[in-house]
Amino acid sequence: MDFQKDLIAEFQRETGHTSKMFEAIPPDADMNYKPHPKSMPMGRLVGHIADMTNDWAMHTLTQEKMDLPADFKFEAYIPESGSAAIKKLDVGVKGILPVLEAMTPEKWDQHWKFIFGGKTFIDQPRHQVFRELVISHMVHHRAQLGVYLRMLGAKIPGAYGPSADEMM
Repeated sequence: MDFQKDLIAEFQRETGHTSKMFEAIPPDADMNYKPHPKSMPMGRLVGHIADMTNDWAMHTLTQEKMDLPADFKFEAYIPESGSAAIKKLDVGVKGILPVLEAMTPEKWDQHWKFIFGGKTFIDQPRHQVFRELVISHMVHHRAQLGVYLRMLGAKIPGAYGPSADEMM
């Protein structure tokens, strides 16, 4: 089994599914929409998903750690539309694929750390970080976006087979 080849294929499949979900965002959708007071606004959620293939993925593959001070002020990417998010997603995928292909077994096995305010939150092998905190994290938030879209009356695209909207 070629772990790296399988991981790259999974990354490409999941980013393709994510692109389809971004395409389902209605052009006139209110990116400030929240289905619940504890939910993040849709624009913030969509931007967070798109970031999975950009800075976050690149950092986990090319750096040993992310060490942020406790007073770090994160500026979230908030797209104005689904099409803007697709562009960011596509740029990220194009940038990450050559880096993924150049990874070595030794680099995959090295631990990657996320430290915030002096406290270590993540200290895992890089392959595990990429699988869980890039790919699975993107899938998790993509599912949340599906709820937002359903609440807005949009049709949900299928990912692992046809959706209920595609069966009708």
